Amino acid sequence: MTYYIQISTIDWPKDRVLFEDTLNTLEKLCDTQNGYILNEPVSKFGWTFIDMILKADLHMPMEQEFAEQIKKSKGSKPEEKFTNFLTNYLENNNCKIKLKLMQSN
Repeated sequence: MTYYIQISTIDWPKDRVLFEDTLNTLEKLCDTQNGYILNEPVSKFGWTFIDMILKADLHMPMEQEFAEQIKKSKGSKPEEKFTNFLTNYLENNNCKIKLKLMQSN
């Protein structure tokens, strides 16, 4: 399954470094590479929006590694729980971004 997630932030230059560091750490933990793709940022009304493709190569091992934490996350659907888990995980690493699940395939 591939997740299409929209990232929103008011300080993308700062948050990008924290975001990529955190995701790179997750990739190492999950023994994968190139597990996500970021599209070009779009700025509107003081916010920056970036569409991200989170590949199954990364999110499936993450779901196994963090199964208990994901299970306890808010949401009624598994993909909502995963997105909320990832948002909280990023916030715990000082990355102040919002994630919105756009689609899952």
